[in-house]
Amino acid sequence: MRENREFFISDDGIRLHLKLDFPRENGGERTGKGRGAFSAETEEAEKLPLMILVHGFTGDMEERHITAVQRTANEEGFAVLRAEMYGHGRSGGEFRDHTLMKWIGNILTVIDYARTLDFVSDLYLCGHSQGGLLTMLAAAMERDRLKAILPLSPASMIPETTRQGELLGFSFDPDHIPEELDAGKSLTIGENYIRAAQLIDVDLAIARYDGPVLIVHGTGDQSVPYHYSEEAAAKYADARLVPIPGDTHCYDLHLDQVTEAVRAFLREMKDR
Repeated sequence: MRENREFFISDDGIRLHLKLDFPRENGGERTGKGRGAFSAETEEAEKLPLMILVHGFTGDMEERHITAVQRTANEEGFAVLRAEMYGHGRSGGEFRDHTLMKWIGNILTVIDYARTLDFVSDLYLCGHSQGGLLTMLAAAMERDRLKAILPLSPASMIPETTRQGELLGFSFDPDHIPEELDAGKSLTIGENYIRAAQLIDVDLAIARYDGPVLIVHGTGDQSVPYHYSEEAAAKYADARLVPIPGDTHCYDLHLDQVTEAVRAFLREMKDR
């Protein structure tokens, strides 16, 4: 029986916190902590699809909507590798110093690690909010390695709004960026976050990925307005958009509808 694992890997000296959860076998499961990175050499021969799952801007891997998606994927026979990016959760780095460029480096390292696991048949990438934007960007770079992607409430507007001088409702001069900005939840973000975000081309990333895409987004989202996902879905070659009527950015009202959309998509992908 495979054991769930909690461990760290290194990305250029930064410790990234990961959890690997397997589907239940015969109604039970085993959990292991502190045993180091997972060794595929000891596992059974059966291949499983693996979903890499990433949190959002101020989030972590234990948030309600993240663990709900993880459990749903496990129920559908997927292994799930949750990953915390630079400055978040138990991973290294300070929140103030994180940038999308650092997150891109992190997720490429996580994907490289996942590709070393002998039990993996197909790779999927899923992320929420800023993790959803990261999913879109990483898919453009790893398009030959990812069977499908699932951006959830993706914050695809961040590069555009930072070029215009706005982030999370805070306005600034985009040509004279302040050293710090309010990031909410009593957190601040450094100017390098803005400088890096302004250079990202989301449309180019969308154009470079032609695999299946599932976007799930609450129509009542006040943090990332729903219309940004409508625009993104229209630009992808093979995307479907599932609206969650009236729901919030983190699906406080209808999380069950989110997990059912994910479940249906994963079932379809296993048959393709």
